[in-house]
Amino acid sequence: MSTTKTQGAEQGSHSNYRRSLGTIALTATGLGSIIGSGWLFGAERAAAIAGPAAILAWVIGALVALTIALTYTELGSMFPKAGGMVRYGQYSHGSLAGYLAAWANWIAIVSVIPGEATASVQYMSSWDFGWAKALFDGKELTGSGVAVASVLLVFYFFMNWFAVSLFAKTNTAITVFKVVVPILTAGALILAHFDTGNIERAGGFAPNGWSAVFSCVALSGIVWAYNGFQSPLNLAGEARNPGRSLPKAVALSIVIALVIYLALQVAFLFAVPAADLGANGWGGLAYHSPLAELGLAWGLNWLALLLYADAFVSPSGTGMIYAATTSRMIQGVQENGHLPGVFGKVDPKTGIPRPALVLNLVVAFMFLAVFRGWGSLAEVVSVATVISYVTGPVAVMGLRRLSPHMKRPVRLRAMPVIAPIAMIFGSLVLYWGRWPLTGKVILIMAIGLPVWAWYEIGKPLSRGHKPWRELAPHLRAGAWMVAYLLVMAAVSYMGGTEFGGKGYVPEGWDLLLVAVIALTFYYWGVRSSWRNPSLVRVEAEIEAAEAAGAEEPAAESRPGGDKATVGT
Repeated sequence: MSTTKTQGAEQGSHSNYRRSLGTIALTATGLGSIIGSGWLFGAERAAAIAGPAAILAWVIGALVALTIALTYTELGSMFPKAGGMVRYGQYSHGSLAGYLAAWANWIAIVSVIPGEATASVQYMSSWDFGWAKALFDGKELTGSGVAVASVLLVFYFFMNWFAVSLFAKTNTAITVFKVVVPILTAGALILAHFDTGNIERAGGFAPNGWSAVFSCVALSGIVWAYNGFQSPLNLAGEARNPGRSLPKAVALSIVIALVIYLALQVAFLFAVPAADLGANGWGGLAYHSPLAELGLAWGLNWLALLLYADAFVSPSGTGMIYAATTSRMIQGVQENGHLPGVFGKVDPKTGIPRPALVLNLVVAFMFLAVFRGWGSLAEVVSVATVISYVTGPVAVMGLRRLSPHMKRPVRLRAMPVIAPIAMIFGSLVLYWGRWPLTGKVILIMAIGLPVWAWYEIGKPLSRGHKPWRELAPHLRAGAWMVAYLLVMAAVSYMGGTEFGGKGYVPEGWDLLLVAVIALTFYYWGVRSSWRNPSLVRVEAEIEAAEAAGAEEPAAESRPGGDKATVGT
């Protein structure tokens, strides 16, 4: 991989980060990411897809997220680096698999930022003012709605421009508010109207069948919601004691969020007026601001006002968090060798990677221009997120095979069982995302490959180098992921009609087929891991830091152009 950056410069960049975040701040970051716009819209969207059985979808989503998160907590404690989620595939499999995983993860996270701004504006459209109602046409934001959302994006940007300490203090306070309001909302709606007869109306508990429950996990914003667990991992470079605080923060944020989301889903299901279910049932609901409108329906004007206010606070808090974490991810991608050096710079006074913040702001504007509705963004984010998930189980076991003696502050004995189960769960959710959405998002993954090809092939050739020999092991190690995406796209196309496919694979057998495919690629992926330059360098870095008596490695150097000199 070509590079002009020196190791010393790299370390200097990382040394500018402030290790000031403890367990509470990291948990607040994770919980603040999870409780964003998802709780404002998730209950209605889940009910529209699965009816009352949406309750089970939230539980399934939490189990999937927690299982996958366990694999990442071990990786995060091993490599407490800023933007950690974009690095692990690079350590275990080299540049191709590492880049695909990083690209998928970044696309999934950066697109959340405009999604949060869109959610705030969509809730605002329910205000009883003509200009407010003109912000949203029932399906997507209007031109004026996009303008207001753009102002919110700039606000998220500047809240992260100055200092990590300001971000942490602001986020903790916002997170407290974001947790209190959903709990208060659920309690108020349950006390105001609790019609258990809604379970039997409009088709019963699972009016659209059990396949709808599974699709609900992937399409209703549930994956979008729980995806916030990775925010503490992306801020690992700023954690005081990552080995202890990261796993606690990740697990606590998921469990607390599950309880809150279940309460909100139950409250929503039983607060919907029977007349609103009508002829089209749960799928016919068309609220612009679901919980606030239910509050107004049952005379809870104070709750509606509170929700309209929180429609800015909750999404804005999450938007600020994701603006922070995605900037660290961009720095990680740059240090992997796939972006210009400017995006790896960290301001020495504030500890903020400001050029990365600017890049993410530009990309957020692009997403806002294309996807103007919360629902459309939630679907894309969810499928892209699942694609990024599958590298965690493979990477954690691949690194156990390659570096069994490496220090692991978090090491689960059951990981050899948890990792393949996590791979199956992630693959099933990807399949549940339904064709053609799965194919479209996999195509988005392919769009990023020219950037990888430029840094790995084009740039070296332009300098007179022949990269093929050095690149060959990276291609072999990453072949499993390319093949996995192609096979999953094919299975999604040929699978059951209930998941958007052509129906060539019988119902039930399609889920078994996906599980078998997941295990096949899991074992292929683990066996494909190799001692690539990135892993060799970070191991040397950790050993040097331990010899010097440091708790964590000071920095990671970019995998550079000296591949051929590194032993395998």
